[in-house]
Amino acid sequence: MITHPSRHCAVELQALPSRIGQVRRIVSAQLRYWHLDPLIDRAALGVTELLTNVHRHAQPDKTCTVEIELLLDHLVVSVHDHDPRLPVAGDISDVATTATCGRGLAMVAAVSESWGVRPEGESGKVVWFMLSAPAPAPTAVVSTPASARPARRVGVGSEKPAHRFVSEVELPVDEHRSQHAPARSAVAG
Repeated sequence: MITHPSRHCAVELQALPSRIGQVRRIVSAQLRYWHLDPLIDRAALGVTELLTNVHRHAQPDKTCTVEIELLLDHLVVSVHDHDPRLPVAGDISDVATTATCGRGLAMVAAVSESWGVRPEGESGKVVWFMLSAPAPAPTAVVSTPASARPARRVGVGSEKPAHRFVSEVELPVDEHRSQHAPARSAVAG
């Protein structure tokens, strides 16, 4: 199920490798829709790491909910799973350079302004991170002077469908010519 009212999006899924990529694409698309393109890479990396942790560690099942919410000047990305055990965030300097795990939460911490864990008793936990949202670009109102506006459309009225092509072409106005344009064919040759 996907919901996305104006500034909130939630996706419920099984944290399986094939689903993680789908959720990453959903998060990226939602951020593009909200015009938050500068946050896409960091949000996608963070949500991938949190979902990978659910896939590897959550018990008894891999069902989880990913939520992204835009609040004033920051984006909150959270993953709720049903395992009440809290994650252990180790020091990245203690992880061997050849290790294939143990860096996830350290990477989330590195790409976000803050992150945390909220226990929810026996129903599980929520792991979240926050990104600063860029200020919206101001929209300028531009007035076009009359001299810069396109020329008036001239041609046969749109009531005759066969002449629709001619009526949509912009032609300069010549007051000395007849109002009837010569027949034109849309077929080459």
